[in-house]
Amino acid sequence: MTSLPPRAGRRCHNALNPLHSTVYFSPDFTDELAQLGIEDARAAYFAGRGAAMGAVGPGTVTAAFYNFSHELVARHLPAVWDIASPEAVLEARLRAVDSTLRRLLGEEVIASKELAEAARLALRAAEACTRHARPLYAAHADLPVPEEPHLAYWHAATLLREHRGDGHLTALLSAGLDPLEALVSHTATGKGMAPRWILGTRGWRRADWEAAEGRLRVRGLLDAAGELTEDGVRLRAELEEHTDRIDLAPYEHLGAEEVERLTELARGLLTTAVASGAFPADLTGKG
Repeated sequence: MTSLPPRAGRRCHNALNPLHSTVYFSPDFTDELAQLGIEDARAAYFAGRGAAMGAVGPGTVTAAFYNFSHELVARHLPAVWDIASPEAVLEARLRAVDSTLRRLLGEEVIASKELAEAARLALRAAEACTRHARPLYAAHADLPVPEEPHLAYWHAATLLREHRGDGHLTALLSAGLDPLEALVSHTATGKGMAPRWILGTRGWRRADWEAAEGRLRVRGLLDAAGELTEDGVRLRAELEEHTDRIDLAPYEHLGAEEVERLTELARGLLTTAVASGAFPADLTGKG
């Protein structure tokens, strides 16, 4: 039995993960990758997130990222590695993280003891992450930990994000949800990415989206109005609970008191970043 309060790990992840994601919405990231010659935003994302795995082909990225169209991924990989090496991309990404966090958080927060504490706690939690069946986590775990606290915090948030994310794919497979069914059902909760963002970044067409809605209706998970049925709500809850169970180790390792403290610190940092315009206003929702 865990000594953690229910969903404590999930709450901590939900505070950590968005700050990690800020870099992929940052003009600093696209500028850094463009300076390497990678000017397409989607190619930049595939390279930036996938570079830790090396010069991988489209199959690896489609498998590890789960919810992107393979056709879209293959349009950019492996060709992107002819433009810039994974090592160069990782260096550019870290430069983008540095400038993004400095802009969103401000130099006072960057130099604060609270951010250094958050980095220490997040890195300690990540000590208990495991590599098996977690390719994106395992690849990032092989990268060195940056020295500066704000970069170390981002690195630790990345490890914890990819560890939970890799585990979440296991839960999606167990629930029998394909990539688009996972996206459609998540958006239907009101917490997922808005359809216009999904269709604009994941390589799917509106007809693909509607077909996935149809499959979910046949299973009784979605109603005619595109809302989750009781079974759909139950399935999404079970997905998160399954993910919680297989992502428990980092937070048990940290302990209840320090998980609560890390969550508090992470929420404060995230609130500051969001107030500074870290994300588009229409990123989430059903519309």
